[in-house]
Amino acid sequence: FCNRVHIITWNVGSATPPDDITSLLGLNVGDGNTDMYIIGLQEVNSMINKRLKDVLFTDQWSEVCMERLSPFGYVLVTSQRMQGLLLLIFAKYFHLPFLRGVQTETTRTGLGGYWGNKGGVSARMSVFGHTICFLNCHLPAHMENSEQRMEDFESILQQQQFEGQAASGVLDHDVVFWFGDLNFRIEDLDMQVVKSAINSNKYSLLWEKDQLNMAKDSETVLEGFQEGPLKFPPTYKFDVGTDTYDTSGKKRKPAWTDRILWRLRATAPANPAVNSGLTSGTKVTQHCYRSHAEFTVSDHKPVSSIFTLQFPYKVDVPLVTLFVEDEWNSVADATTKFRTAANFARSSWDWIGLYKVGFKHHKDYVGYVWAKQEEADFHRQEHQVTFPEEELPKGSGDFILGYYSNNMSTLVGVTEPFQLGGRQHGGPHEDQVPQPQPPQ
Repeated sequence: FCNRVHIITWNVGSATPPDDITSLLGLNVGDGNTDMYIIGLQEVNSMINKRLKDVLFTDQWSEVCMERLSPFGYVLVTSQRMQGLLLLIFAKYFHLPFLRGVQTETTRTGLGGYWGNKGGVSARMSVFGHTICFLNCHLPAHMENSEQRMEDFESILQQQQFEGQAASGVLDHDVVFWFGDLNFRIEDLDMQVVKSAINSNKYSLLWEKDQLNMAKDSETVLEGFQEGPLKFPPTYKFDVGTDTYDTSGKKRKPAWTDRILWRLRATAPANPAVNSGLTSGTKVTQHCYRSHAEFTVSDHKPVSSIFTLQFPYKVDVPLVTLFVEDEWNSVADATTKFRTAANFARSSWDWIGLYKVGFKHHKDYVGYVWAKQEEADFHRQEHQVTFPEEELPKGSGDFILGYYSNNMSTLVGVTEPFQLGGRQHGGPHEDQVPQPQPPQ
């Protein structure tokens, strides 16, 4: 069983998103077989954007990514923001029931931990039963701060602890992806040497002077972290609007500041004599690792990588199974039956949302109904709910139903798309969030 994960890191330098990020997301390739998108940004402008209707997302980058990805069936699973650091996790909507135990963490390291302009934001979850952690970092700048970068990375790893999980720290997960503006520089070589190596595509000359590569030998915290070969030009620092390295008075030396690494949790084989090569049974394969020179809004170029994760087995029974007819032609058809797994703890705040195909996140529904639990229901495995007329949209189209678990703060069951015929009465339902909301 394979899961295809597309990771992007970009220091956007407070810029407004460019008009078209299709090529960055690889949507122009047209295979559409990516399962998850992980987008880590740094230096996102903190200005509240007046244009945004939705109070949930105060930045244009989240909006742009949702706008581009939702038509392809990707839903925002979770997002975490700390000042300029932003982490967005998207998955195909039909994977949502198998992404469980989603938690996010933030660690400030700027100004000795008081300021969130530097640090790390992470999201962890179990994906089809395997634990994964995504960690987006912005480490301190400048050539001479290599030690400080390692110290900050170490303290981010120490401070990020997740609650009530088998995996409590970042490195306890089966797979860790670590990416961001890690700010490591190229040492010892002067500007001319670096530039001529870049111009003649002799990147290998620069690899051994790259601070992160050099640190791998001495820093135990980097043990187990892997990175593909840097076969793309250094991604920093460019004159904004161009492909020209820094011509300002500072004349910053080009560097691979923007990186994507991964780590598999090592587990000792039960029988050392039989070397089956199994770690946690998960295999990570990197398919590409590249920069995107066509984007010029920032002084950094974005970097992306595509991985497949091969899992030895797959957790693929949803906690809630929803049954729905292929078509709802009249108000009377607007019912769904659902069955809950034996180990699923329901809450009286659970609800079932009606979503347009291409919805952006779990609150982006057109209507909802409480997944009511009557006293008499406790021993029944199957339940039925009916959508009242005012919860149904006026037009016709393709929709899906999703069961939202309040305890797990996520959709734990979704249907296949079904058709909804046009209705004669009732206006569109604009209500935002199911009320009353239980305390978070």
